[in-house]
Amino acid sequence: MDKGKQITGTARAELARQMRKQYEQGMSIRAIAEEHGRSYGFVHRVLTETEVPLRARGGNHHPDQRLQDAGRSRQ
Repeated sequence: MDKGKQITGTARAELARQMRKQYEQGMSIRAIAEEHGRSYGFVHRVLTETEVPLRARGGNHHPDQRLQDAGRSRQ
């Protein structure tokens, strides 16, 4: 997909489906944007249009959860 090229119709719907799936699997908006050669704003808008619930900014800040996510526990 060419960067900056307008995407409409079924191509946009398919791209939105792919981006939504990636986001729901844990990819960040920035990572999705980079993978597809699109801007952060474009990806954010597409996700908003598909009514996907957006995560809070900055990831998980709770230390015990970060340890658990890394496969470790607090000792």
